[in-house]
Order: sequence, then C-alpha cells, then structure tokens
Amino acid sequence: MDQTLFDRLYQAVTACDAAYDGVYYTGVRSTGIVCRPSCRARTPKPENVTFYRTLEEALQAGYRPCKRCRPDEHGALRPDAVLAMQADAMLAAGEGRPPKLAELAAELGVSPWHLHRIYKEVTGQTPAARSDALRLEKACGLLAEGKRPIAEAGRCAGFRSASHFAAWFQQRTGMTPSEYRLSLREGAAAEAAGEDIAEEENR
Repeated sequence: MDQTLFDRLYQAVTACDAAYDGVYYTGVRSTGIVCRPSCRARTPKPENVTFYRTLEEALQAGYRPCKRCRPDEHGALRPDAVLAMQADAMLAAGEGRPPKLAELAAELGVSPWHLHRIYKEVTGQTPAARSDALRLEKACGLLAEGKRPIAEAGRCAGFRSASHFAAWFQQRTGMTPSEYRLSLREGAAAEAAGEDIAEEENR
C-alpha cells in the first residue's frame, strides 16, 4: 500500500473517523484483531497495523473480528460503493499528479471502464472530474500559503510546465496564478485595514 494512503487511513484510525468504515479494515498484528477504522479501542501503533480492502482478506490472514466495533455486523457497504470509495481515497492521497484512471483500475484489480462507470454512479462525477477538483484545491492552497514561487507551486500540484499550470488554472478560476495570489493578499490587507479602523474607533 502507498505510504500516503496508509497515513491517511491511519489518521482516520487515530480520529475514530467512520469515513472509511466498510471500505478498509484495520488489522492489528499485536492483538490479532481486525477492526473498523472508527473503532474506539486503544489506537494501535502504526507498525502493528495492516489495512485490508475486505473483511474476508483480514480473516484469511488470521485476524479475528473485534468484539467492540464488530466489523462483521451492522451490514456492509455494497461492493460498488466500496470500490468507488477506495478509488476516491487513492485519488485524495495522491501526491502531485493524481493517479490516472488506468493506474487506479490496475491497483484495484478492475477494468478502467468498469471503475469509471461505478465511480460516476456512486459519486455523481467522473474520476477525472474529482481528480481535477482535488488538483485545483491543492494548487489554491499552495498559492495561498505564499511560500513557494508560482512555478514551484505548479510542480507540487503535478505540472511540469509553468505555462501549462497557468493556462489550466486560469481556465478553472478565471485568474492566472499570479492574479489569484495577488487577490488573496489584497483581501488580507483590506481585512487588516478594516480591523485597524475598528480598533481606532473603539478607543
């Protein structure tokens, strides 16, 4: 499993987040127990954790269902929902350029056509649209930080060419990356000025 995805799932375990319940299962080697990610039992150390895509895989590996969170009860997500959410988790965990449809499909053991159809049925959008939205969210965050040159922010968002990044960003936001960053700075400056005026009036 990709380390970034592992870290994302482990974060869900530490937060008892139910977002991945029924999508992944947490095998704890030190206890031999398999849990839901949201289980409120004591958080295991990351080196003792293995994540499984199905409960059956965990059981075959020798784990016993947790008696506290009971991953074998309360119903399971239907297979198409599990597949879509696994793909979504992999898209969200991607560093830089999100994985392509063919890469996702190969990792999940299905055909690209099948994954595309199921993902759209479950989420209402295509994997490409979701990937694009995640990429834009990351680019906006990097530009808002203001710590990196624009070309470097583009590379971190998965673009090799600064001109390609600028054209892609403008097509989606109506602004170039430079204009977007400037608008954030002007907005912050205006907000700070407003706070100063309010403070003066209250003296």
